[in-house]
Amino acid sequence: MKLELTQRFFFDAAHTLDRAHDSAPSRRVHGHTYHAAVTVSAPAAADSGMVVDLALLRQGIAAVRERLDHHLLDEVPGLGRPTLENLCRFIFEGMASGLWVVERVDVERPASGDACRLSR
Repeated sequence: MKLELTQRFFFDAAHTLDRAHDSAPSRRVHGHTYHAAVTVSAPAAADSGMVVDLALLRQGIAAVRERLDHHLLDEVPGLGRPTLENLCRFIFEGMASGLWVVERVDVERPASGDACRLSR
């Protein structure tokens, strides 16, 4: 049996994006509120039955969130082009830990209806 835990978080960030279609508005600096979720798994501890101490998971998420929240994503080292796909990868890699296995990362921009999922 496998247990998974999901922790959701939000961040606000600005970016530009040069793309082939409808690129004029995207080239200007603009911002989004992003909703993200990190799902992890690990063997449940025999003494507590917990998969992961949520305080530790929240610390890991806070470290990743701090690199994104209220930043210009174009300037975030290691992110690459500020796409949903690259945000998923960035968060996934940033959450890698010996304490858990990252199963998936979801990033969404609810106002525009866009979402991306990266699964292991």
